[in-house]
Amino acid sequence: MQSSAERAALAAEQQLAVALPRRWRHVQAVGSKARMLEQLVPEEDRGTLVAAAWLHDIGYAPGIVTTGFHALDGARWLLRHGYPRRLAGLVANHSCALYEAQERGLADVLAAEFPLEESPASDVLWYADMTTGPDGQDLSVEERLAEIRLRYGPDDLVTRFWSKAERPLLMVVERVRKLMAAQPM
Repeated sequence: MQSSAERAALAAEQQLAVALPRRWRHVQAVGSKARMLEQLVPEEDRGTLVAAAWLHDIGYAPGIVTTGFHALDGARWLLRHGYPRRLAGLVANHSCALYEAQERGLADVLAAEFPLEESPASDVLWYADMTTGPDGQDLSVEERLAEIRLRYGPDDLVTRFWSKAERPLLMVVERVRKLMAAQPM
């Protein structure tokens, strides 16, 4: 029987590998990092964490995009394909997605459909995503934010939302660092 993480990895590969190979490299590395960090979350959340890591950017896939907001598009696609609501919620809210939703005028929609979860699983997902570069390379969160700003430019919506979201993201990263220090790997 296929685990939820295996099913998630296969779905991500099917949607991203050919259409968006650079995004696929990022997703593979985030999935691997989440697997390495899974012991930081309760045992019952580990499969969900790793599945969310594999699926966090599935909303970028050409056949999935509807609103142009990848976190929401991906979460809705997951529900339509029978994935658990909690998993979809983690995808919908990964890496300060609420700030991007505000920039896009979708904050109320996101909050109504997928309430924000604050948990070790969501924290580790954000950490795995925001310490992994677009080609799968390990980066500090500061390097990742600098890379995003450089890639998108100063006036882009993505750059604008990260200027507002940086502080909350750094707080999440610090929580994960404390979990890592308390439980050496």
